[in-house]
Amino acid sequence: MQVNIAAALVERLLSEAAVDPTREVCGLLYGNEGRIEAAEWTPNVADDPDRTFEIEPAALFMAIRLERQGGPRLIGHYHSHPNGSAEPSPRDLAAAEPGKLWLIIGGGQARLWYVEAGAFREAQMIIN
Repeated sequence: MQVNIAAALVERLLSEAAVDPTREVCGLLYGNEGRIEAAEWTPNVADDPDRTFEIEPAALFMAIRLERQGGPRLIGHYHSHPNGSAEPSPRDLAAAEPGKLWLIIGGGQARLWYVEAGAFREAQMIIN
């Protein structure tokens, strides 16, 4: 799977994660199968935001509602691993929704993943 994303958007997400490098940042990804067109930061409402993330339910429900009304298509989520790599954790796999992209930021890089046959597979992120 190949997915295009603007270099400026990747830089923005890396910068966002660097603002508070001890906490996981998170948000929503919009676009289509071949392109991430936008990303929207959401509050991390997890009980332990230093080790996990939970997208604010109101923000997620609003994104779903807007998509149903003809708004931007919600294609996935992003989050950071403050003290780790940009590879999915077992916790990520347990929470992953098939058919959605997961952009993970860690170790100064961003990598893109999707679930197939019960496991994460890395997507080729084309930065332009």
